[in-house]
Amino acid sequence: MTDSRQRPELGILLFVANRALEQRVFDAIVAAGVTDITLAQARIAARIAPDGSRVSDLAEQARVTKQSAASLVEQLEKAQYVERVPDPTDGRARLVRLTPRLQRVARVADAEVARVLAEWADHVGADRLHQLHEILRDLRAITDPWWHS
Repeated sequence: MTDSRQRPELGILLFVANRALEQRVFDAIVAAGVTDITLAQARIAARIAPDGSRVSDLAEQARVTKQSAASLVEQLEKAQYVERVPDPTDGRARLVRLTPRLQRVARVADAEVARVLAEWADHVGADRLHQLHEILRDLRAITDPWWHS
């Protein structure tokens, strides 16, 4: 029996909020004059770890095929948003890293996230939004295999 406080539409509500945030961030990037990156490319780029990521890890995190991830990374590389470098832990592997060009885009994205979260805090209250954030961080420990706390 499902507890009435744990309704099945929770996943949909999380998805809708994430999609709205993602769209606002993408719109802000475009408004800042960055018109040569697609939403699919941005989704892959957002998953690149600070020290770099392997394409296979990006594919798994984005839930796309390795071929799709490789194609998106190739497009980002051609646009000079990412670079591929040798993986220091495995000489045969390569890591995808952000370039300064994409780091500038990330600052625009981060600023828009801050604006959206401020709007959400105004709407639901800062304490409630903070509580939601803490709950989702707690859930991440069991839902995100790439998370290292």
